[in-house]
Amino acid sequence: MAAEGARKTEPRWLTADELETWQALHLVIASLPTALGAQLQRDSDLSFLEYYVLAGLSDQPDHTMRLSKLAILANSELSRLSHLIRRLENRGLVRREPDPDDGRFTNAILTEDGYAELVKAAPGHVELVRQLVFDPLTETERRTLHKALAKIIPGLADGS
Repeated sequence: MAAEGARKTEPRWLTADELETWQALHLVIASLPTALGAQLQRDSDLSFLEYYVLAGLSDQPDHTMRLSKLAILANSELSRLSHLIRRLENRGLVRREPDPDDGRFTNAILTEDGYAELVKAAPGHVELVRQLVFDPLTETERRTLHKALAKIIPGLADGS
């Protein structure tokens, strides 16, 4: 009887315009990190994720962040991030220390060499971001894109 009362709802299929938009967005999501990563690797010997970890640390007070929070920022599993931090540590770009507020946690700290590497890598990276993302758009399109993304992001953050 319960099955009779529960109606199966038809999926809300994408319209042709929505499908085209989704495919374009998917292509950007899939291709942009690859293009940016290739430039970073070629010009700075940094991967896309390595650059964003260094940049994330550079934005923090004392260039320091708990690994668990850095993993969230980098959208990475903690174990994967730990391997990446070890590689950066071996290159002298970051160091790890126990969190002085709670020794159960480990902090990643951007070193002076790491900051210098980031400063060296940033101009080429920012120029490519500008060329690929912002230059093709008008000012109105840039504002519209920003507003649209601001509406999408909260749904991603809460796991919807």
